[in-house]
Amino acid sequence: MNEPWLVVGLGNPGPGYAATRHNAGFMVVDLLAERMSGRFKAGKGGAHVLEGRIAGQRVVLVKPQSYMNLSGGPAAAAQNFYKVPLEQIVVVHDELDIDFGALRLKRGGGDGGHNGLKSLTKSLGSREYLRVRVGIGRPPGRQDPADFVLKPFSSTEAKELALNVDRAADAVEALLTGPLETAQNRYHAGV
Repeated sequence: MNEPWLVVGLGNPGPGYAATRHNAGFMVVDLLAERMSGRFKAGKGGAHVLEGRIAGQRVVLVKPQSYMNLSGGPAAAAQNFYKVPLEQIVVVHDELDIDFGALRLKRGGGDGGHNGLKSLTKSLGSREYLRVRVGIGRPPGRQDPADFVLKPFSSTEAKELALNVDRAADAVEALLTGPLETAQNRYHAGV
């Protein structure tokens, strides 16, 4: 198996979105890039990419620059360019239906109203990619979820954010080196 893994972080480009809940995926791949001691560069198809190794595996980190709702096009372009099989794609994204600080790993499933996932599934032609779902929790009261995801983390959440991003990056590494079930057992338990 010579093909690299593709790790796609979902988010919105630009400094105005950098600290928002919707950019949890970007935060995780940025940390992975730091661990690789590399820098993203503009790639073909509208994404920033970084090629390197993580845990002994060839990896291409991808940050679509098309905004969340159109993430699929740049991700599919990277998949085609690097010839990555669907089973070696890991998508890291924020998840409203999981409590802040929790992680859930899975293969496939629906999009749960997440427009970035909807775009990815359409562009990849399948929903059977691996997912690292970074919990951001539900909005308080009657706040519109669309507004909530575009707001920065609360001051309380911000204190734990670096640890959560670190755990999510560790979970990505676990998916690259072992079976999904092993990673699920470890990260769903909160270890």
